[in-house]
Amino acid sequence: MEWAGRRFDGRGVADAATAVIVALIIRYAIVDPPGPSSWWPAWSAWPVAAVVSLPVAVRRRRPRAMLALACAAGVLATVIGAVAAGAIWVTFVPTVLVLYLVASTTSVAWSAAGLAACASGAVTAILIFYERVFPGLDPAAGPSEVPPAWPIEIGVIGVLLAAGWAIGAVARWKRDTTARLVRHLAEAAVADERRRIARELHDVIGHSMSLIAVKATVANHVADARPHEVRAALTVIEQTSRSTLTEIHRVLGLLRSDSDPQQAHLPVPGMADLPELAAHARSAGVEVDLTVRQEAELPPTVAMSVYRIVQQALTNVITHAAPTRCSVSVDIDGREATIEVVDDGPRHGRPLRAGHGGHGLIGMRERAKMYGGTFSAGHRPEGGFRVAARLPYDQSGTMT
Repeated sequence: MEWAGRRFDGRGVADAATAVIVALIIRYAIVDPPGPSSWWPAWSAWPVAAVVSLPVAVRRRRPRAMLALACAAGVLATVIGAVAAGAIWVTFVPTVLVLYLVASTTSVAWSAAGLAACASGAVTAILIFYERVFPGLDPAAGPSEVPPAWPIEIGVIGVLLAAGWAIGAVARWKRDTTARLVRHLAEAAVADERRRIARELHDVIGHSMSLIAVKATVANHVADARPHEVRAALTVIEQTSRSTLTEIHRVLGLLRSDSDPQQAHLPVPGMADLPELAAHARSAGVEVDLTVRQEAELPPTVAMSVYRIVQQALTNVITHAAPTRCSVSVDIDGREATIEVVDDGPRHGRPLRAGHGGHGLIGMRERAKMYGGTFSAGHRPEGGFRVAARLPYDQSGTMT
């Protein structure tokens, strides 16, 4: 059944129809040529045309073997005089059609060797025909507009063979180029996905570990004097660790090739989770003033980007400025999301650290750039640090 499907598919039917048409043309050229007719009986034109054209009908099954058969049939028909002078080139049309398929499906080296072999065979057969067969043929009934001559026959066949090979080689090159482009795009998509996952992990782990480090430092310093604060710090560390593990579990679930159906239903952080971010920052010693003005519902992808930018900005505040005051402003107007996070800098008595920077700012800038937005970050003249981002979007979640 599989063989039958291959045999009668659309391309097979087209090849069979082409073979029939070529056979009719060859038969007509043999019976009514521009030069002297063959000494063979007229009825023999049918089997000769059928044998010479047969490789075209089955060329897709074994292209190389059919090329050899088509060329051999054309050479044999020419040498034994079964063709007519002035129309020998028509007998090699099946060879040209099969050569095209060979050039479009095999290596350049192999198809070029096939081209050279077919051209050599055709030239040899034509020279033999005009030297041994042509002198013994009866003259044509009427004068021909193009008198039979071996240079013309060889020239026409050479042009046809070269054209068939060149077109097939170009088709193969275009197909290979398209396949390489598809592979390149697939690899680029995989690389983009890996960078996105890496950015997600950086945001999740960076924020949580900063908070855990702050609370662990507090617990270590007050362990003897204020044991009750140790328990509160450990509670924050426990809650943060659990939520972090949940987020890591969700992000790493994207890497599974056989994704668990339950993974797709894990919650994605968004606007509703901003108060929790502020609460975590407050537990680390940052007095957060959170203001959210939302006139329209955000698409999930944009909402997650807003969440991640705020999360990373607060992480930088916790790491480089806590304890301090910080204001977080998020404004959604249906066309763009505007984010601003401003801190007052470290309070007196706490040494100034190196400042905000590193992969956190790079990640926030990439998220804004992904939506065609803008991002800025820098120290304020009056002290502290300011992060601002603008994310234009449409309701599909793509950039505008």
